[in-house]
Amino acid sequence: MEENSYRCEACGGTMVFDPISQKLKCPNCDSEIEIIHDEARVVEHTLTIDAMRQQKATEKTTKTMECTGCGAKIEIGANETAAKCPYCDATYVLAGEQESTLIPDAVLPFKVDKNELGGIFQSWMKGKWLAPGDLKNLYQRDSFQGIYIPFWTFDANGDANFTAMGGKRRRVKDENGEEKTVTDWYPTSGHVHKFFDDIPAAASDRYRKGLFRGLEPFAFDEMKSYSPDYFSGHMSENYSISLEDGHKDAINRMTGELKSMAEKQVCANYDCVKDVHMRPVFKDETYKYVMVPVYSTAYQYKNKTYTVLINGHSGRVQGEYPKSPVKIIMLILLAALVLGAIWFFGGRKSNETDAAMAYENSVYAKTIEHTAAYISDSQANVADIDVDGLLDTYQI
Repeated sequence: MEENSYRCEACGGTMVFDPISQKLKCPNCDSEIEIIHDEARVVEHTLTIDAMRQQKATEKTTKTMECTGCGAKIEIGANETAAKCPYCDATYVLAGEQESTLIPDAVLPFKVDKNELGGIFQSWMKGKWLAPGDLKNLYQRDSFQGIYIPFWTFDANGDANFTAMGGKRRRVKDENGEEKTVTDWYPTSGHVHKFFDDIPAAASDRYRKGLFRGLEPFAFDEMKSYSPDYFSGHMSENYSISLEDGHKDAINRMTGELKSMAEKQVCANYDCVKDVHMRPVFKDETYKYVMVPVYSTAYQYKNKTYTVLINGHSGRVQGEYPKSPVKIIMLILLAALVLGAIWFFGGRKSNETDAAMAYENSVYAKTIEHTAAYISDSQANVADIDVDGLLDTYQI
């Protein structure tokens, strides 16, 4: 991706993109330069077989750096030789070969100022009751890096004829005179249509690994025409998911929406629906290659790396954090006490069957047994307790 060197005419400093003013700004003297948005340059490309098989690479002056820790491929300035990975905190090394890259068709600029990240991080961390207490003081002002993440977006006219079974419920009495609900099923069919606009498909394999889950939605309707000015002071990730694979993801998403429309159409005349079958057809397909903003940091806690991401436009947070074994044990024991109280008081004052009381007793005993086992296995060292195992066991 191309890179410009932005020198302030007033003081000679390096100008960077400012999320608050949405302009290039000199951090030394506050001089600003307007970034021109040209709607006509946000072009939709016709989606063809040739387009999906080969994207045209452009001349670039940046370097493709490959992370030694997680394999992320990031574009950095031509004069830089090393950087910290925004995902895992490892050091980059130059890739053996220069990767091809694409000039974006549009950019969603950063809107959240870096000075706001401390408050966002602290608010997010306060809601993590299971996090160790000292983790709340971990935030460092300069630890977050701004990075643009690649996306494919797709437009299409979607049509589908469908068949389904529509159900109508009715109340009947069985042989014992007790009422019950039965469903009568009837074959039905119909047609659905929708124009899909800017259906997103991540072009970063870090999305497929679940790292970005929770950051969406991104405001694709606020995209700006591409300018390298938006990238001054930020990094960008090179695409790692092809247009063809991105298109498959978008097709699955659009097909799911058409199926939901078909289900709603059937339920307008029936009580329920099942066995929806369709073969959707998508016409007039176009695509764009776009960049969206993310702040990322990776931090170490007791020799383990955790990643926190912030949507650079909306401020939504997605992150990993360690869970305190002491708090987990307290939560499990509290649950055991509650179950025990229900069993002790409720079981004796109600007309529960022996089987129901036995079940409550077994749940209570199992809770105590598992908690004791974890403590015993760790030799009373709570730092060694399998916290994730406990959370999965009790679905916390």
